[in-house]
Amino acid sequence: MIQLLMQQQYSLFVLIMTALIISLTFHEYGHGIVAKFYGDDTAEKAGRLTLNPLAHIDPVGLLMVALIGFGYAKPVPTNPANFNSRWAILMVAAAGPAMNLILAIVVINFYQLGLQAGWSLVQGQGPYFFFTFLALINLLLMLFNLIPIGPLDGHYILPYFLPRHLAIQYRYYNQRYGVYALFALIGLNFMGVPIFATVWKTGETLLPFIIFI
Repeated sequence: MIQLLMQQQYSLFVLIMTALIISLTFHEYGHGIVAKFYGDDTAEKAGRLTLNPLAHIDPVGLLMVALIGFGYAKPVPTNPANFNSRWAILMVAAAGPAMNLILAIVVINFYQLGLQAGWSLVQGQGPYFFFTFLALINLLLMLFNLIPIGPLDGHYILPYFLPRHLAIQYRYYNQRYGVYALFALIGLNFMGVPIFATVWKTGETLLPFIIFI
């Protein structure tokens, strides 16, 4: 990302950062709105039940995106004691990736509709890159957050699909070592193991399957 600024590709940098901010915002909003549906208004009281990016973006996480192309938003606060269903943790965790999938579907099909209708808004390389990248980054966020390690959403989801004794063991080991596993995964990527590239290619493979127009 920082290379784009060094190469004076300011417009491309702005497009990418805008797409990332939109994607992270919708992801966190998804967690918050589903938590409220299941009886927890912690996110709402904290001012996080909004699509205003300022409520969700973490300055350090955003700076990391600009510098190394990987970052994070502020996690939406929840209080499981307020949940009114045993499935609430699963649904709240899945809501972030699900929101990214929905946004990817809406964005890419809006773009395809615009092309077919001849809208000037979607003509040219700039709109093509923005809408395609926005769809792909949402697929990337969906897939990456489903990895069941560390604080990623997948670690809340996986125990629901395991036998009870395995779920207990998994929660124990992930609580102790999950963050280290996540850091190791990120470290391996920067050492040349194409982890993010593989997730990105998986997103590219999925993209044609969510185009319905």
